[in-house]
Amino acid sequence: MGNILLLFLVLFPMLLSAWVFPLRRRDRRYRNWLIQIIPAVELAAALLLLLWPGAALELPGVFGFGLRLQAGSLGSLLALVSAFLWAATGLNCPSYFAAAEGCNRFYFFWLLTLGALMGVFLAADLFTLFVFFEMMSFTSYVWVVQNETEEARQAGQTYLAVAVIGGMALLAGLLLLQQLLGTLEFSAMAEAVSALPAEKRGSLYVAGGCALVGFGAKAGMFPLHIWLPKAHPVAPAPASALLSGILTKSGVFGVLILCRYLFWTELPWNTVVLALGVVTMVLGAVLALFSVDLKRTLACSSMSQIGFILVGTAMQGFLNGENALAAWGTVLHMLNHSLIKLVLFVAAGVVYLGTHSLNLNDIRGWGRNKPVLKVLFFVGAASIAGVPGFSGYVSKTLLHESIVEYIHVLEHAGAAAGWFTTVEWLFLLSGGLTAAYMTKLFVAIFVSSRAVGQRPALKDYMSPGTHAALSVGAALLLVLGLTPGLTMEPLAQWAGRFLRADPGHSIHYFAWVNLKGACISLAIGAAVYLLVVRGLLMRREADGMVYLDRWPARLDLENLVYRPLLSALTFVGALCARVAASVGDWLVLLGERILFTKAPGIFVPKRAENFGTYGRKPLRFLTEETFSFDLMLAGGGLIFLLLYMLL
Repeated sequence: MGNILLLFLVLFPMLLSAWVFPLRRRDRRYRNWLIQIIPAVELAAALLLLLWPGAALELPGVFGFGLRLQAGSLGSLLALVSAFLWAATGLNCPSYFAAAEGCNRFYFFWLLTLGALMGVFLAADLFTLFVFFEMMSFTSYVWVVQNETEEARQAGQTYLAVAVIGGMALLAGLLLLQQLLGTLEFSAMAEAVSALPAEKRGSLYVAGGCALVGFGAKAGMFPLHIWLPKAHPVAPAPASALLSGILTKSGVFGVLILCRYLFWTELPWNTVVLALGVVTMVLGAVLALFSVDLKRTLACSSMSQIGFILVGTAMQGFLNGENALAAWGTVLHMLNHSLIKLVLFVAAGVVYLGTHSLNLNDIRGWGRNKPVLKVLFFVGAASIAGVPGFSGYVSKTLLHESIVEYIHVLEHAGAAAGWFTTVEWLFLLSGGLTAAYMTKLFVAIFVSSRAVGQRPALKDYMSPGTHAALSVGAALLLVLGLTPGLTMEPLAQWAGRFLRADPGHSIHYFAWVNLKGACISLAIGAAVYLLVVRGLLMRREADGMVYLDRWPARLDLENLVYRPLLSALTFVGALCARVAASVGDWLVLLGERILFTKAPGIFVPKRAENFGTYGRKPLRFLTEETFSFDLMLAGGGLIFLLLYMLL
């Protein structure tokens, strides 16, 4: 039964996705019922799968290598969370897209992505994960460009470029891993790595680095985060909730596999992941603080929270056998962030439908008289800020305590702990920045005195389905936050088996030693809000306080670094390809002249035109007609050259 459920979870939404088109032609209500029923059935199937924890399925010969699915602890939890998020956004979609065009296309790829994501989380080896990972990347691209605006097309180009480059890097890494280890199965990789000769450790790092690029690109890890702040503001709110809430976790899931099964206790690897996590955590929070766009702020916030998760991922390797705090914190923050972004992005969709804008200056005060939405948004904001009593506090406390624990380990061993003390304070600072930018959003929407437009009743601005999705998400955040010992710890212990976490011990979450870190972060957040946000990022005008966008536009990493770099590489590649092609032309011309001179009776053409471009006509070098082809040829050549050098 378990193996049937594995296949069902992957194929069921894919096979039924095409039904959105005929059902819409029959009646819009039928299609809306379909997109709500399918995720609900998936949720029920994911719950049933928990009864068969060791279920496995192998499909030999599929895509050459075969596909393998398995119900694991963390994978099953993420599959369950995915089904829940799809079910919740399915309740929100009909009202959000009530007046939109092209909904059938969106729903078709929305369901395809659900099946692909199930394949990612239920994969038993890296090849199966890669197949569904790439499928998910391409199907979710349609979400980004759904609105068909110029901004959406540009964001879609960035999203697709990062996905393709990351996918090729991931493929290169997996091919090298297969060659080195002889297997890509999670259960066998750790043993294969331990048997790897010392002289091949460098190749293992090359393979792991390529795979880290692929997974990190999807996770939104610095410096591959460039798609996140651009895709979320232009994508529909239900899509943003899923992109941020769960699709980024597919990348994190891959990073966890690399860290746990390939580079466990490898200090150089864990140091790199920790450094990337810290930069991602701090930079995302800073970008969110400066943003004046509601969904862009939430997108940069997602980048920062992914940084928190990566810090926990790295700390597991540093702590080795005493990794319970880091493993629990990592798993629980993945869960919390998914639920938090469901609430915040769906609420942002409600604001957008009411104001048709996401700029904080346009939506100021819109939610002043909307107590239900105000409370629901506050629950999400307080959770992500790490306020005690909300779920985010629990996972952030565990992550913070894992850093503190390793500092104690270093001090006890007489080793320098300065770097990790810095990491701890950057962790607390990022938590404070999170509190500051969420306060900025809450005050702008629900406290500001300048109201926008009319003040309708609840039924006029939020549909029952949206209300239900927000209420259930917020209720879970409250229940998990108030009962961590009864709810969150058992979940962490169960999912932590995938990470081979030690059993750990019960944590007194509301003891002062644990509350102290949250209080420091909240104090930093209050200071940043009062001094930086209200002092530097706002200005008083006739109609109230106005939010200022002071982030320099030139500090766009994509336009500042990546596009010029890719243009330069493309030009160099085209130049090299054209020179190489011209060498062949000149060799043919030289041979022709030798034949004319040494053996004129053997080969005497009637007309020079018979030789086409190899006659005595001047060669055409990098002309306008050939340049576009040269660009594609050179780009492909460079990619294969890099793959050849790596392999």
